[in-house]
Amino acid sequence: MRSFSVNSAKTYLGKNVNLHLTDGAVIVNVYLSRLHQGAGKNTKQIEYYPTNHQSNRIPLKAVAYAIPLNSALMQTST
Repeated sequence: MRSFSVNSAKTYLGKNVNLHLTDGAVIVNVYLSRLHQGAGKNTKQIEYYPTNHQSNRIPLKAVAYAIPLNSALMQTST
């Protein structure tokens, strides 16, 4: 399986997604904010914000794919 690419990551920037990792784990409901270039070759990272508003980074090659979330379904009515 090919890893998550820079071009596909760019399409999800500014959106809430579920990140499916290559090891089978899922990071649920995160906001993808921006891409970072790491120290070496092919070390690009994506920055995301989970619900606690503290940024985290993960290497792009660790992400298998992302599924966008429908924000209309996540809104609660009061």
